[in-house]
Amino acid sequence: MFTPRPATELLVDAALDLLGDVPARVADVGTGSGAVAIAVALRREHVHVVATDTCGKAVALARANALRHGVSSRVHVVQADLLSGVEGPFDLVLANLPYLPPGREADFPGDPAAAIVSTGDGLDHYRRLTVQSAGLLAPGGQMLIQLDGRVCELRADVVAA
Repeated sequence: MFTPRPATELLVDAALDLLGDVPARVADVGTGSGAVAIAVALRREHVHVVATDTCGKAVALARANALRHGVSSRVHVVQADLLSGVEGPFDLVLANLPYLPPGREADFPGDPAAAIVSTGDGLDHYRRLTVQSAGLLAPGGQMLIQLDGRVCELRADVVAA
């Protein structure tokens, strides 16, 4: 139910490249099992991650996984609608959100519709996240999103525009 896809590794790799070896604050939006947040925390000991998800089951699973992997002191999992109620600033915002328009869930049997289907043309979650991120990215901050197996990068000055 909350199993990351192989393309999720692309998001983690891109995040690790951007983070380098300096302290940073990261948001992982739509964390699901916590795989992205935990992988980043395991590979970058100077990073603190706030991981959010709207689903209570996902939040519980991500917390348990962070504890099991020994990063619960640096991965704080909260139930939230994207970044609503979350305090920034963040050096990096990561997201792997629903992006399919309604009616396409049949293309992905076994995946819960809430994890893959957005509203409208399928990009409403990303539109809302972009607006929320504009006020939460640190100067020079960036956002990486996974969309249809690709990783897209946005800088703070583009998000705020």
